Amino acid sequence: MRIVFVGVGSIARKHIKAIHNILPQAEIYALRSSKKSEILSDVKDFFDFEQIKKISPDFIIISNPTSKHIDTIKHLLPLRIPLFIEKPIFSDLGHDDVINEITKKGILTYVACVMRFLDCLRWLRNQGLKEMASHRINEVNCYCGSYLPDWRPNVDFKKCYSAIPELGGGVHIDLIHEIDYLYWIFGKPVEQKSIFRNVSSLGIRAYDYANFNLIYPNFCANVVLNYYRCDSKRYMEILFDDRTWTIDLHKNEIKDERGNIIYHSEQSGVDAFVAQMRYFIDLVKQRAPTSINPASEAYDVLKICLSQT
Repeated sequence: MRIVFVGVGSIARKHIKAIHNILPQAEIYALRSSKKSEILSDVKDFFDFEQIKKISPDFIIISNPTSKHIDTIKHLLPLRIPLFIEKPIFSDLGHDDVINEITKKGILTYVACVMRFLDCLRWLRNQGLKEMASHRINEVNCYCGSYLPDWRPNVDFKKCYSAIPELGGGVHIDLIHEIDYLYWIFGKPVEQKSIFRNVSSLGIRAYDYANFNLIYPNFCANVVLNYYRCDSKRYMEILFDDRTWTIDLHKNEIKDERGNIIYHSEQSGVDAFVAQMRYFIDLVKQRAPTSINPASEAYDVLKICLSQT
């Protein structure tokens, strides 16, 4: 199998490792912006977009800065090659024409949403909530706080794309996973409100705090995201009428209000990345027409993330 990467940053290297785990003999190519770029073992570099046609890959992974996704996708659409697009799909809105063109051409797309492959969330969506169908949900709270300076060791965090709004940075879309898994589990909200700020001690121009209130017919989901929490935490709470479930995404487990473990998995973050890549490779092999997160759905999620009301 031949795979082309457009952009080879930290997230792309995780995908490369996942591919090697699944397909040790895969041929991996990377479109590089400079001949001075770091050489990666088992990755063949090329420097001209037109060479993609000659390589004739089975699929392409778009993992360059978010602000470049739209131009990259436009260049690739005529090739009708399956696209694995790193989240978020775009850095802004106004690209309905591109989404429509993807649909019209019948191109298989998948926008990375690795949390959908985390065991505790899959169990919650596929089994846990069905078992609790007779219990009313009154409120859902999601929180993701992490420390941007620790994200990329030996890199000045103020110079990475996450800290630069023009490159598609900002916690409101960089940590799109929380909005994505809520959309996946509960569907599209009927209304939303949000607050974005960047007044923390990090001193970056991109938003480092986001607060979303997603309104569903029978409950509200509150989402808080930040870049400045030094002791990383990531969890979701579901407040039913007579009990509370806390989903710890770092521990991959679910507990009730008394601390009893309802579900636990030993799956690691790396395992989830591999599961995600295996899923997409299987889609490509099967010539599947769509995925669990096609460009159209990812664009709907992005609209939620970028809306300020």
